[in-house]
Amino acid sequence: MMAEQSRGAGSPARYGFTDDRAEEHLRAAGWWTDAGPAREAVDILVALSRSADPDLALRSLDRIRETDERNWSELAEALRDNRTVRGRLVAVLGTSSALGDFLVGHPDEWTRLAADKCTEADCYADVLLDAVREGGEIRTGTPAETALRAAYRGLLLEIAGTDLGHLVEAALDRPAYAEVAQQLTLLAEAALATGLEIAQAEQAPQGLGDTRLAVIAMGKCGGRELNYVSDVDVIFVGDGDLQLATRLASTMMRVVGKACFEVDAALRPEGKQGALVRTIEGHTAYYEKWARTWEFQALLKARPIAGDADLGNQYAEMVTSMVWAAAERENFVADVQQMRRRVEGHVPSELAERELKLGRGGLRDVEFAVQLLQLVHGRADPSLRSPSTVEALTALGAGGYVGRSDAAELEMSYEFLRTVEHRLQLRRLRRTHLFPDFNDAAELRVLGRAIGVRPEMGRGEGEILLVEFRRHVQRIRRLHEKLFYRPLLQSVANVSTEDLRLTTKQAAQRLAALGYAAPDGALQHIRALTAGVSRRASIQRALLPVLLDLLADTPDPDGGLLAYRKVSEALEDTPWYLRVLRDEGAVVERLASLLGTSKLVPDLLVRAPEVLQLLGDPARLTGRAPAEVAKSLRATVRRQPGLKAAVAAARSLRRHEVLRVAAADLLGLLDVREVCEALSSVWVAVLQSALSAAIRKRRAELDGEAATLAVIGMGRLGGAELGYGSDADVLFVCQPAEGVSDGDAVRYASSVAETVRKMLGAPSADPPLQVDADLRPEGRGGPLVRTLDSYRAYYARWGEVWETQALLRARFVAGDEELGERFISMIDPIRYPDGGLDASRAREVRRMKARVDTERMPRGADPTLHTKLGRGGLADVEWTVQLFQLRHAFDVPELRTTSTPGALSAMAEAGLADPEDTASLTEAWLLATRVRNAAMLVRGKAVDQVPSSGRDLAAVARILGYTADDDPGEFLDSYRRTTRRAHAVVERLFYQA
Repeated sequence: MMAEQSRGAGSPARYGFTDDRAEEHLRAAGWWTDAGPAREAVDILVALSRSADPDLALRSLDRIRETDERNWSELAEALRDNRTVRGRLVAVLGTSSALGDFLVGHPDEWTRLAADKCTEADCYADVLLDAVREGGEIRTGTPAETALRAAYRGLLLEIAGTDLGHLVEAALDRPAYAEVAQQLTLLAEAALATGLEIAQAEQAPQGLGDTRLAVIAMGKCGGRELNYVSDVDVIFVGDGDLQLATRLASTMMRVVGKACFEVDAALRPEGKQGALVRTIEGHTAYYEKWARTWEFQALLKARPIAGDADLGNQYAEMVTSMVWAAAERENFVADVQQMRRRVEGHVPSELAERELKLGRGGLRDVEFAVQLLQLVHGRADPSLRSPSTVEALTALGAGGYVGRSDAAELEMSYEFLRTVEHRLQLRRLRRTHLFPDFNDAAELRVLGRAIGVRPEMGRGEGEILLVEFRRHVQRIRRLHEKLFYRPLLQSVANVSTEDLRLTTKQAAQRLAALGYAAPDGALQHIRALTAGVSRRASIQRALLPVLLDLLADTPDPDGGLLAYRKVSEALEDTPWYLRVLRDEGAVVERLASLLGTSKLVPDLLVRAPEVLQLLGDPARLTGRAPAEVAKSLRATVRRQPGLKAAVAAARSLRRHEVLRVAAADLLGLLDVREVCEALSSVWVAVLQSALSAAIRKRRAELDGEAATLAVIGMGRLGGAELGYGSDADVLFVCQPAEGVSDGDAVRYASSVAETVRKMLGAPSADPPLQVDADLRPEGRGGPLVRTLDSYRAYYARWGEVWETQALLRARFVAGDEELGERFISMIDPIRYPDGGLDASRAREVRRMKARVDTERMPRGADPTLHTKLGRGGLADVEWTVQLFQLRHAFDVPELRTTSTPGALSAMAEAGLADPEDTASLTEAWLLATRVRNAAMLVRGKAVDQVPSSGRDLAAVARILGYTADDDPGEFLDSYRRTTRRAHAVVERLFYQA
């Protein structure tokens, strides 16, 4: 047993070798003895064990030894004594069989890895040119290609060694992804420049004359983000003899293609069918007339890298203006999005999950999203115009066009996939973007180690790599869909480049043309919002061009912009505010509609900003049932520590709910009945919560409860028909506790009721919460609270017809439910008198209505446009309904409802009125209620008069469903027509009932 353990400890497997020939190779190198590892070779063996594939690294070293036995001792010594050589060489050989083959063929090239710093990237061109020179002359043909290939591979070895060395020797520097990509790009540029020199040397015997050729890098080369193995995309620009320029270009492509990498010119005008070389004029004519959207997207990365510098710069200047105007093309955003879907659709389904480049969550997802954002926003912001994906993403994050966390996560995941891509390509120096099969444990393990993954918590490198790969792919796809399909992008793209510059003289002219009445004032708001270099100002600069257009389609663009400024300034410390507007286009559109229509919404929004987050999802804006809202409000208020905190919480929650309902109402997501129900329900919940808190406080002060208290809803509260500006009409009724006199009970209950009224009615920036008890017996002169017996006695002896009529709307809303039900039972015989209202009392009701019609109409009011007291308005319909209830509810139980529309339906079903008449009254009542609510939303204060002209009229008409192209007068005509028809019904029914 001990012998087996000794052999295991002394086995090459201890260092990660699985090849049966590993010990043989180690012995041949002098690194293994019968006793195990040679003492001087321990560092080498440890280094080999850290490489991605120890067996591959050892086999390559053995092949190099066999190829160059004479110089093997020098390499072995360097591996033993030089940490830099050991780390770089072992890491390269354990990762890349292709570079191992190169070293076998050129065994002395390992010395490139010995220096502290490898060849400076700026010297790559010199190194390659020196390699293809002989006797001071540039070689041509096969000798040149062979020399260029060897020199190129040697420099590639240096880059790989620097890139990978830290995986084996932790003390070595770890270069950033961007640094490696830039070195690979500079090496490719040097190869292209050298290839062009060779091509010129081949063509020199025929003479070059004044022919010029410029090489324009595209794609990853243009973005300085090449892989180890990439096709290098180029475009050629020529001047002079284009046939000669074409021969130069094709020769350069042949030379570089054989020696280094494929050179692809398919991105040129007309693709592979087009001329290989064109003049600047030829390119210009094509791009102006024929180029498609994707071509401008590709040109974003165009930059001159070789050949005639002046010609290349002229080309760059020409395409720059076209690239940064491309977003103005019709359907630009949709075209780019369609192109991405088309590319994705070409990936075979069986490979889609493993496709690093083109698959869902792959590199193209990042690149397309970044390029689309660049092309849309970069028109007005030059900081976004980098051809590098990572640099552009950083700029988008810094400028606020993308959330900081989104930009950081996307960059991290992009670099992860690019690193995976690099390691896959290094293996055999072949162009591939395919992640290993998820079931290939061996390949996954090697790839994971090549990236730097280490086993942890019982999981191997391959398992961890697979988890990380899936996590990054999912993150990229999520962020891609968030950014690439952002609705705001199309809106921004629709704004011209000139109009994106918000503070110019032309901007004022454009604002005036859009319909802003005070363009100079609008510019002041814009300057205030966009001043400085803060991230907030950057986001505003991106949002405002779109917002200005959206506000221009509202009834009051100037008021909407002012409101937007006030909201933005009030919420400037709310971290998510601008992020929501930037990331969710629907929120911007709906916010603009609200701010340009309503004066009530902005005032509420600065104190309930959380509702803004609901605007992007109509289901969340309308999804909560009134009962659920009320239950949540009561529960929250109940948890508050005292009366003031409880009432403050109740008011805050009501503010949130009123704003939610108002927003849904303005956006056409709720009908008028739903609005009234929601507003009434939350009012009731506030009353319930405030009453409970006041009772708890009073009970604690008196160490007991002198009476139970119930609140009876009256008027619109009783009918669950409250509007935005409605008071809460109530009656307070109490019941003495056992052993407590009526007087003490009333005093106790009155102090509670007065506390509720005072706390809820205290001035604030919110819509008022007035608890109105004027409908109580004896009105304002009577006691605020009565006992149940006192109410019974009063109504039996002193009750008047108007009080009986008022009780038709009474329902229990808060306090002691049993007491409330007893009150309702007590008043039922009063409001539904046996045999119905007699003729004399019916005449009294009619006289009261006639007096109200003549005495209470405000002076100067238009009786055809007064929603409450006007002809066919709310009072007309409600008096009619209530008279029918007083006369017939004793015999028709369905009439015993506090709901006006409900009573109208019951009248028709019972045959008391013609269905057409009740339908007319219902239509007028709902219309007047809706218009009254709309006027409150528009003006920000309670109002009964329909606006007859101006922007208020336009806003009310818009809320009622009329479009910007409709004449608001059509709305007035329709309102008058509907109420006139209802008034005729009232005249017939009310005075004949």
